[in-house]
Amino acid sequence: MSQNLEIDKIDATDLKILAILLEDANLPYTEIGKRVFVSGGTVHVRMNKLREMGIVKGARLTIDHKRLGWDISAFLGIYLDKSSLYEEVAEQLEKIPEVVNIQYTTGIYSIFAKIVCRDTQHLRQVLHDKIQKVVGIQRTETFISLDERIDRSIPL
Repeated sequence: MSQNLEIDKIDATDLKILAILLEDANLPYTEIGKRVFVSGGTVHVRMNKLREMGIVKGARLTIDHKRLGWDISAFLGIYLDKSSLYEEVAEQLEKIPEVVNIQYTTGIYSIFAKIVCRDTQHLRQVLHDKIQKVVGIQRTETFISLDERIDRSIPL
């Protein structure tokens, strides 16, 4: 059994609550409670438990960045000088607002990151003035996304 496996500590009601929130995170706890036949207070207590367990990592607002003028999404395959530099490089990448996702990977890249920029000039500036100046990055390969079809959580 995995040391971080929390599935034994949650029940079917917890999973139903999570499934409902994945569909519509704006629902009030009272409405969720009605759907799973518990009180809104019970939903609140269970959500606190799920947060403490690290299963629920918070709530976030998802916006359509393109409607706000951020038209370029790109993925970066990042080669490191040494894989042992991952933590230091990741900490520096976290400070760059355009970097929206970082994955430590196997394969030819040490890191695979997603960045969002206003346009190609902004992308060039982020790559040249920010990403390439991170100590420990040897080089990058950039892949511009033409369309994002799916962005979802796993089904519960």
